[in-house]
Amino acid sequence: MVDGKKKGNPRRGVVLPKQLPRDPFMHLVSLQKASGSWLLDPDLATALGKTSEQVEKIKPRTANSEVWATILALVWLHAFKVDAKDEWEFLAMKAASWIHAQNAPCVSECVESGNVLLGCGIKKEDLGL
Repeated sequence: MVDGKKKGNPRRGVVLPKQLPRDPFMHLVSLQKASGSWLLDPDLATALGKTSEQVEKIKPRTANSEVWATILALVWLHAFKVDAKDEWEFLAMKAASWIHAQNAPCVSECVESGNVLLGCGIKKEDLGL
C-alpha cells in the first residue's frame, strides 16, 4: 500500500506475446561479436532458419565452432540477403578477416557443408576467403 492506495499490477489481464518475431537479417547481424565472428549457438541456428541439431550435425569434424558459425553466417548473407549487401558488406569483410587470422585448415569444407545445410551454392571466393 502506498499513500493509503492499493498498489496493483496495471497490466493485469493483459496478455503480451512471449517474444515478437525477429527479422532474421537483423537477428543475425545482432549476433556478430566485436571480433567479427559469430558463436555457434541456438540463436544463430534460429537466425539461419535451422535447429541447433541441424547446424551441429553437418559441421565438419575438424572445424572450430566459431569458424563454422562465422562461415555459416557469411554463406547465409551472400545467399539470402544479396539485395541488402550495402548494409552488411563491412561486417562480412570483418568476418572474413577474422577467419583468415584463424588459419583454419577446413574453410573450404565448411563452405561446402554450409551450402548443403542452407541449400545454396556460394563459392569460397565470393565470401572473401
